Amino acid sequence: MILETLPKMESFSQPSGRTEVLTVFCDFDGPLVDVSDRYYNTYQIALNQTYEHYQEDGSFLTPNVLTKEQFWQMKQERVCDQEIALRSGLQLQHIPYFVQQVRAIVNESFLLRKDKFHQGVNWALALLHCQGVRLVVVTLRCQEQVTQLLNNYGLLRLFSGVYGTTDETIAYRNNVECKTALLKKAIAEHGDDRACMVGDTEADILAAQATGISAIALTCGIRSSNYLQQFQPDYIENDLLSLTKTYLS
Repeated sequence: MILETLPKMESFSQPSGRTEVLTVFCDFDGPLVDVSDRYYNTYQIALNQTYEHYQEDGSFLTPNVLTKEQFWQMKQERVCDQEIALRSGLQLQHIPYFVQQVRAIVNESFLLRKDKFHQGVNWALALLHCQGVRLVVVTLRCQEQVTQLLNNYGLLRLFSGVYGTTDETIAYRNNVECKTALLKKAIAEHGDDRACMVGDTEADILAAQATGISAIALTCGIRSSNYLQQFQPDYIENDLLSLTKTYLS
């Protein structure tokens, strides 16, 4: 549902008498893919490894494993890994090891397999494509991984381009400067006469604002609606399918 405090989607809806192609630059993790299982499993494994590591040194730790709901709520409010570690029963001296484990394994293949496309994403993409919308992925995730995943699910043919990185660590850090540079590159090749950036984090919103295109934030990813509002996106929607229905209506 679009927030009432935001303007109507006039610039996103199809204007009468105009033939410009709408270009939707879209993030991958969050808007298209649900990464919550991967992130939560990463947290569980890293926490267990930390306990085992310090038990070998004779330290006694009392675990407090967060539920997935608790963990994901904190991630959506951008609670840092250090704070999550503290709330999980770790002490200050244990946190660096925990964070190191998280960042070391979050992009391992056995965890990447936990990712899954959000329900309705394939329909949303197909509907947009049928309406002549140009779809372009702009992601901090490795370009090769994204291209392969889209191809595996028969979705690559719907996209006019995929812009990603070669650094597996950037996506987890959510680097704004890198996201902006990728979006600028995509815009240079596909144009921005009628374009928007669809994403689930502050990096997507800030990149869109820096390049002068509409920023559409989705709350199905790693940031909550309340958190995203402070960056003043042009629109906020629940997910890509809801956004597509709004566009088609």
